[in-house]
Amino acid sequence: KCVGPSALQAAERLVHAAKAQSSRRAAPVGAMVHYPDEIEYSDKYMDISYEYRHVILTRAIAKAMLKLTAGNRLLEEKEWRDLGVQQSRGWAHYEIHKPEPHILLFRRALGTDPITGQVPSGFAASGGA
Repeated sequence: KCVGPSALQAAERLVHAAKAQSSRRAAPVGAMVHYPDEIEYSDKYMDISYEYRHVILTRAIAKAMLKLTAGNRLLEEKEWRDLGVQQSRGWAHYEIHKPEPHILLFRRALGTDPITGQVPSGFAASGGA
């Protein structure tokens, strides 16, 4: 007589629950892109060499940015500032995420002076970024 579920049944339930939780987090294929009413700035996050943040552009600003770059190149500091992105000195647009070109990815060396943008002397990035 079986008192509880078999180990296989328990594992299947865990896999099913993980898939259900994962599908709640992922946007469905063909989902509408989120454009904020105003430019949104993420909190900063970091690894051992850089601090990072992402900036979500409004639909109108994203269109202006795509007209400028065709989504094929990174923005120079003057360009992203001219689009209305406001942040302290030293940030560089370092990557284009093709599925979401309206989200700009920025980084700067840890210890960069936010007033001058001066990178710490002797800075050498570790890792692959």
